[in-house]
Amino acid sequence: MNGNQELLMVFAQLEREKGIDQSALVEAIEAALVTAAKKVYGSGTDIYAKLDQESGRIEIYQRKEVTLKVEDEAMQISLLEARQLDPEVMPGDEVEIEIDANEFGRIAAQTAKQVIVQKLREAEREMVYNTYSSRVGEVINGIVHGFSRGAIIVDLGKTEAELPPKEQVPRERYKQGDRIKAYILDVKQNAKGPQVILSRTDIDFLMKLFELEVPEIAENIVEIRSAAREPGGRSKIAVVSHDPNVDPVGACVGVKGSRVQAVVNELRGERIDIIPWLADPAIFVSNALSPAQVTRVIINEAEKSMEVIVADEELSLAIGKNGQNVRLAARLTGWNITIKSESQAEQDKAAEKSAKEEAAAKEAAPGILEGLSGKVAEALAAAGLDSAESIAAVSDEDLLKSPGLGPKTVEKLREMAEPEESAAEGAGGE
Repeated sequence: MNGNQELLMVFAQLEREKGIDQSALVEAIEAALVTAAKKVYGSGTDIYAKLDQESGRIEIYQRKEVTLKVEDEAMQISLLEARQLDPEVMPGDEVEIEIDANEFGRIAAQTAKQVIVQKLREAEREMVYNTYSSRVGEVINGIVHGFSRGAIIVDLGKTEAELPPKEQVPRERYKQGDRIKAYILDVKQNAKGPQVILSRTDIDFLMKLFELEVPEIAENIVEIRSAAREPGGRSKIAVVSHDPNVDPVGACVGVKGSRVQAVVNELRGERIDIIPWLADPAIFVSNALSPAQVTRVIINEAEKSMEVIVADEELSLAIGKNGQNVRLAARLTGWNITIKSESQAEQDKAAEKSAKEEAAAKEAAPGILEGLSGKVAEALAAAGLDSAESIAAVSDEDLLKSPGLGPKTVEKLREMAEPEESAAEGAGGE
């Protein structure tokens, strides 16, 4: 073929507009021409095409083996014919016969065009996949293009992305043409090409927004050690500084709250608590329950659980609306948290003490004492009365001298002892 500078101009334009490497286009053209040629010369032929990227010249050749006796015209050529192309060729050698692409005709040209379009589409899809798969974990800006089955279709410029319903914050609403910022969650390959999946609910989206707003986080001076989020409602992040001169909470809040407010605005009013990460779990959990003030903490290391005591008026604040505050604090710290008010803790303490006293009295004085209250059982045990027989042997006057035993209690003791006495007498009579 003659030089084709126009084709090279098309290549350059496609590379600029679509970002497709020219070498991929060259391979697509060459493959298309081979396909078209085989439509004319047969699929069993050995054909290759070559496109010169400097001149635009396209050459198509058919390879054939030189033989004395031709048995397969598609793959072989006689010695006589071959020497017309190359006088020095010998049997067993291979010759290349140039093909005039103009001989393909209209059908072959159409086939070549279709293959070229398909190859270009594949090259473009590969380019899009490579571009966005390498950006998974980044925050990206786009424009709302439309809606499909609850998903928001976002125009990213080079391709469209999808923000599925489960990755959308429930109370956020968008309309066509709105600008939107989201987190690249995944890039999938499917039959229609690469599919970019976005998210605005992922916890990493929150952390990336802080990284964009807080230079100290981007420079790894301040680190977000843990985070917990209920999208659209409230979030908590725990931060630590690797520089003693940098306050991690202050760095994230910014001057007059400018940095955290920028993140809050992007999340459309989602409340964000920023707390210092600490190695001491009691203090860390106490801080995580902010804005509530903690009175004391009881730690169970074996079960990694904590009982947190707060003032009565702080209980609802510590728990949060529908348990949100304590739930987020538990996720943030990794501890199971139970919250009690001061009055609840005192009631539980009193009940536990009473139960222990009763258990101790029962252990010290079994038998008849098992059915008595803790104080009565304790008084009888102290007097050495641990059976029906011992109680029956003591007069009412002596029983009344024991602390904690009144007339009604003594009368009840007599009633409880009588069945055992009768049973003992019956057994003796037999």
